[in-house]
Amino acid sequence: MWNKEKSSGEKILLFDGICNLCSGIVFFVIKRNSRGNIRFASLQSEKAGQYLAKFKLDPDKMKTFVLIEYESFYLKSDAALRLFKGLDGFWSVLYIFILLPKSLRDLIYDIVAGNRYRLFGKKEKCMVPTPDIRNRFIDW
Repeated sequence: MWNKEKSSGEKILLFDGICNLCSGIVFFVIKRNSRGNIRFASLQSEKAGQYLAKFKLDPDKMKTFVLIEYESFYLKSDAALRLFKGLDGFWSVLYIFILLPKSLRDLIYDIVAGNRYRLFGKKEKCMVPTPDIRNRFIDW
């Protein structure tokens, strides 16, 4: 599994499958990742649980998405900025914000993440990918 990811440059985004903001970000990324090297799994899935266990991350404490690249994982603003880095067009330029102090970046991330359900709502069940994008999801 990991050797394939390293050779293909594949990244895996673990996201909150009931969060409308998170699901929106997934669709945003799919449209702007023409290489198709970013794949997805909801944090609530068994497959995500396997990745979280591998990195010794507590699934009950995950209030962020997790970006997995090769043998490493990234959380909060690091994950978001590395995700933007892999997108088409000018979106990759947003990676420049990595130069800001991590404490400031994560504070902003935490404010948005802490209010995501109130601001954007949530679903009763995890999102179900449509057949045309199902191959981008590792848990389907």
